[in-house]
Amino acid sequence: MSDPLLDALVAAVEAGESVALVTAIQTGEGYTALQGRRGLVWLDRPPLGPLFSGPLPPSLVDDVRQLLSRRHPQLLTYRDAVGELSVFVEVQRRPPSLLIVGAGHIAVPLAQLGKLIDFAVTVLDDRPRYANQARFPMADAVVVGPFRQALREQTIDQDTFIVLATRGHSHDVECLLEVINSPARYIGMIGSKRRVQGVFDLLQREYGIDPSRFERVYAPIGLDIGAETPAEIAVSIIAEIITIYRGGRAPSLSAVLRVNRRLPLHPGRSAGK
Repeated sequence: MSDPLLDALVAAVEAGESVALVTAIQTGEGYTALQGRRGLVWLDRPPLGPLFSGPLPPSLVDDVRQLLSRRHPQLLTYRDAVGELSVFVEVQRRPPSLLIVGAGHIAVPLAQLGKLIDFAVTVLDDRPRYANQARFPMADAVVVGPFRQALREQTIDQDTFIVLATRGHSHDVECLLEVINSPARYIGMIGSKRRVQGVFDLLQREYGIDPSRFERVYAPIGLDIGAETPAEIAVSIIAEIITIYRGGRAPSLSAVLRVNRRLPLHPGRSAGK
């Protein structure tokens, strides 16, 4: 006989959805009827399963969703007027996605490293001679089209990490207009200090973007490792993404430069190396 809960779990996993399996493993007076019951919790839909057919601690579903957002399995214990309840939360989340906007020379090693750390990689550009499967055989998807329109067609959520690596100032502006208010976990933009500041100034002056919104943009992009070559820059970007994804403490170049704008972008060159 088919188990609806198991079927729903398998369907969610096969579809790459984020879902948590919640099991009542210890119950006290008031919650004894829930012993051994299970349920599924998604980020964006009502929970499902026998666990949710009876009274529960009011914050349980929200607590499970927080664990799901953080990709963190955990035992949750509640003691309230009803009784005591412990549930174990098993987290199944789809792979995070790396959206590379711009298919230039940095995009190739960046896509390779993205796949190496098990991200789903999409490369987007408006030039077919750059954005093609032959150039990016490692990518899960290669999209050709006008930047802003193509971005609108992408699924961008809290598991999305966006790298803006376009070939020009105007493309940076239109891409940031599209994604700066999105739920993306990470937005990074390649460019010199002057180019980055120019983009921010234009967005503020001509489009009325609140300057506080720029604080979520990692630009200049990457960790402060003195990267210069395309491969080195790709390494610094992926390292920054891992830091954000895993909650690391490595300093981002953008944060370092916010503290002291006079620091050189390429310290090796300034030292005569």
